Amino acid sequence: MITVLLLVTTAGCKKFLDKMPDDQLTMDAIFNDKIRTEDWLAGVYSGIPSPIWGYFKDQGFNIMGDDMTIPAEWAPFGWRNVYAYTVGDWNPGSAWNPYYWVELPKRIRSALIFQQQVKPLPGVSDADVENMKAQCRFLIAYYYALMIELYGPIPFRPGIIESVDAPASELMTTQSPYDEVVDWIDKELKEVAGKLPAEYAPAIYGSAHDWGKATSIMCLAIRARVLLFAASPLFNGNADLKDWKNKNGDNMFNPAYDPNKWKRAADACKELVDAAEAAGYRLYTENNTDGTVDPFMSYYNMSLKKFSEGNREIIFGRPDNPDINGWEAHHLPIGIGGNGGLGVTQELVDAFYMKNGLPITDAASGYTEKGFAADMEKRNTRWPGGGPEVGTVTLPGTFNMYCNREPRFYVSVIFDGAWLGVDRRKAEFVQGGRDTRFSFDAPQNGYNVRKRINLDVFPREGRFNYQPGIIYRLAEAYLSYAEALNESAPGDPDILKYLNKVRERAGIPPVAAGKPQDEMRRIIRTERRIEFNCEGIRFHDIRRWKAGEEFLNRGLYGMNFSGNERSDDPANPNAFFKRTFYKNKIFTKKMYLWPVPQAQMDINPNLVQAPGY
Repeated sequence: MITVLLLVTTAGCKKFLDKMPDDQLTMDAIFNDKIRTEDWLAGVYSGIPSPIWGYFKDQGFNIMGDDMTIPAEWAPFGWRNVYAYTVGDWNPGSAWNPYYWVELPKRIRSALIFQQQVKPLPGVSDADVENMKAQCRFLIAYYYALMIELYGPIPFRPGIIESVDAPASELMTTQSPYDEVVDWIDKELKEVAGKLPAEYAPAIYGSAHDWGKATSIMCLAIRARVLLFAASPLFNGNADLKDWKNKNGDNMFNPAYDPNKWKRAADACKELVDAAEAAGYRLYTENNTDGTVDPFMSYYNMSLKKFSEGNREIIFGRPDNPDINGWEAHHLPIGIGGNGGLGVTQELVDAFYMKNGLPITDAASGYTEKGFAADMEKRNTRWPGGGPEVGTVTLPGTFNMYCNREPRFYVSVIFDGAWLGVDRRKAEFVQGGRDTRFSFDAPQNGYNVRKRINLDVFPREGRFNYQPGIIYRLAEAYLSYAEALNESAPGDPDILKYLNKVRERAGIPPVAAGKPQDEMRRIIRTERRIEFNCEGIRFHDIRRWKAGEEFLNRGLYGMNFSGNERSDDPANPNAFFKRTFYKNKIFTKKMYLWPVPQAQMDINPNLVQAPGY
C-alpha cells in the first residue's frame, strides 16, 4: 500500500523522509510523475461535499431543513447525527461526519503543498501548472467559505503551511473576525476568476477527467454566495452575536448593520450573471412541439441532464457522487423496491403555487383540499410522469389538494395517486396499499420524494441512472441577484426581470410590478423555497434569514399515516386525507451556528466557543 505524506513542509521534508520506509513516496517521487501529481490534485478536490448523499446523510442539510423528513428509527442506520439536529440535540460534543473544522484545513494544506511542489513535466505544460495552481486557489477559498457558512469565525492564516514541529504559540491561534475572512474570499475569488477559463475545451468538458474542474464562473458563483450570506440578517448586524469576541478582544462580528453589504452582494451577483450569460450559461429549457417552453420537462431534466448533454444551467457540479443507486432508492416507495421512509413535508407541499401562480392561501387561487377529482387533468407537456398518457398531470380520484398545482410540484413530490410509470400504476400510500405499511420504511407523512429522480429508476428491478451532482446553478444566481437588489435598491426593474425568468421556466405567470419591498421579499423567499426544494439550499436560507424559530421550531404535518380509508372526513379517525400532526422539530437560537468541536476546544485554549453552547 502506498502512503502519501500530507503534513510536511518543504523545509522539513528531506529530514523527515530520510527516515521513511521504502513503501512510502517522497515529494519528488510524487511531483515528478504526471499521474501522481493529478492524483494529489484529485485529493484536494475530494473535500467538495456531495450534493447527492452528502446533502442528505453526511452534511444532512436537506433533513435539517423543513423540506424533507426521516423516521426516528433510521437514526441508528447512519442517520443519527442528522436526526439529532432536528430534535435540538446539538452541542460541542455532537459528532458530525464531515467535521469541517478538521477535515477542510487538511484539504487546504494539501492544496498549499501542491502549489508549492507542482512543476512542468512531460505532458504537463507551464500553462497546465498555472491552471492547476489557480484551481487550488479556488478550492482553498471555497473550503474557507464552507467553514464560515457554518461556524462563522474560524482560525485563519491564509497561505501559511504550519511546520509540524512549530511551537504551540504558532499553532494555537484564535478565531479571526468573520468579515476579515469574507473580505479575503471576495478578493481571492475575484482575482482567481481572471486566471481560469469559463469552461474547458468543449470536446472534453463533460468527461470524467474535466467536468467539475474549477472555472472562472465557479469562482464568481461562490463569491456571490459568500457575499449574499454576509449581507443577510444572521451575519449583518445580528444583536445576538454582538458580545462574541475572540481571545484578542476583537468582535467576531461587526455589531452594526451595514446596508452596503447588500449592494456589494448585488454587484457580485450581477457580475456573475453577466459573466455566465456571456459564456453561454443559461437556464435549462425544453420546448413542446408548438415551440412553447415545457415547464415539466425543463424542471425535470434540469436536475438530470449533464453539462455535456446541453445542461448549461450547471455552474458548479461534482461528477463523482458515490452510491447514486442507493440514494435514488431511498427516495422511492417500498412497493417498487425503494426505502420508502424519506418523505416530503406537508409544509413543502403547501408552499407550491397553484398553476395560476397564486399561493394556496389566496382566495383567488382555486385551491381546495376537499373532495377528489372526477376527471384526469392534461396539460401541454411531454412529461410522462402524470399517467399512462403523455400530457397527463393527475388521474381521476386524485385528492383535490394535489390538483391544479404548478409543474414543479408534480416533478418534486410523490403523493397518493401519483403515477408510478415503472410499475404501471398509481402510488398507494393509504394503509393497506402497496407503498406503505406500519413500519419506518413507509412514508410517515404521506409523501415520498420525486425531485431529482429519473422516472425510469426502478429499484425492484435494479434499474438506476447516473446524474450530475449540482452544487450551484444559474437559477440561484438569478434569485440571489433579485434578493440582494430588493434589499439594496427596491424597485429596480432587474428584480422582476430575473425573478420572472425563473417563474417563466416554471410555467407560472410573472410577478407584476409595483409591489412594496416587504412583499417582494416574501415572494423572492418563497420562490427560492420552491425552486431549490430538496437541493440542500433551503436550510442555509433559513439560517441566514434568521428564520429558524419560524420554520425549524414547530410541529410538522402530513396525511394520516395510520389512515386506511380513502376519505377526507376530518371526524373519521381512519381517513387518510386529513392534515395530521407528524412530529415536532426543535430549534434553539444557538443552532444558527455550528459549535466549535469540543475536542478542538480541549486542544486549543485560544478558541472561543460560539454563543449558547
